[in-house]
Amino acid sequence: MKIAISGKGGVGKTLLAAFLSQTFAESGYSVIAIDADPDANLAATLGFPNPEEITPISELNDLIEERVGVRPGQSGGLFKLNPKVDDLPENYSVKLDGIRLMAMGRIKRGGTGCYCPEGALLQALVSHLLVQRDEVVILDMEAGIEHLSRGTTKAVDKLIIVVEPGRRSLETAQTIGKLAQDLGLHNIAVVGNKIRSEADKEFIVSNLPGIEILGFIPYDPAITEADLANRPLFIASPQIAKGVKNIYDKLVSLTRQPSVKS
Repeated sequence: MKIAISGKGGVGKTLLAAFLSQTFAESGYSVIAIDADPDANLAATLGFPNPEEITPISELNDLIEERVGVRPGQSGGLFKLNPKVDDLPENYSVKLDGIRLMAMGRIKRGGTGCYCPEGALLQALVSHLLVQRDEVVILDMEAGIEHLSRGTTKAVDKLIIVVEPGRRSLETAQTIGKLAQDLGLHNIAVVGNKIRSEADKEFIVSNLPGIEILGFIPYDPAITEADLANRPLFIASPQIAKGVKNIYDKLVSLTRQPSVKS
């Protein structure tokens, strides 16, 4: 199961990525959680100690130079587009409670990738994680699909776009959906977050016709209180945990559906 999560900033992408990662891990899956949003806080949300000390792959200049042949920031020069990356998940990640976490850092150009040393390494790493690894891989991305390419979209089982009841959030979701489809990714679904009423659900459904609604997550101030008090978020809100568990059940059911022979 390979899952990419996107959406407008502040809608709860990182919360969903963290809760899904922990739900998969508690169910016995080996999980690689990828923080592909430079502004996100996946490590902190997952409860990793000293998250500020985790250096993104895109900032490891010595590693990038070793693998692609050019140091970031240097002009000119040829670099490898298929560098060795299969050892990076074990050697450049941190692990807690069955979840292996990697921080990617920023890719400067979306869609076709960044033609720079760090971009080449990150694209190769994302491709390896999505295509070659057997674990559950969950990507917490920016408000876009910058870390995906035409090659890697084929390996994504589901692109989840997180929305909240608001016009700008839904407009961003529509833009992300169009970009994904342009790259050939059609396994797209929406998760509604910060839901306070049935009217909120109806607002999202009515404004996103034709897009699969994977589930809804209720608004719960207990999450904010737990975050401020530096308490584990996963146990702070049984309501949110239940909502994410329903989403998890739907995702797992996708892998159990029998294939259709033509």
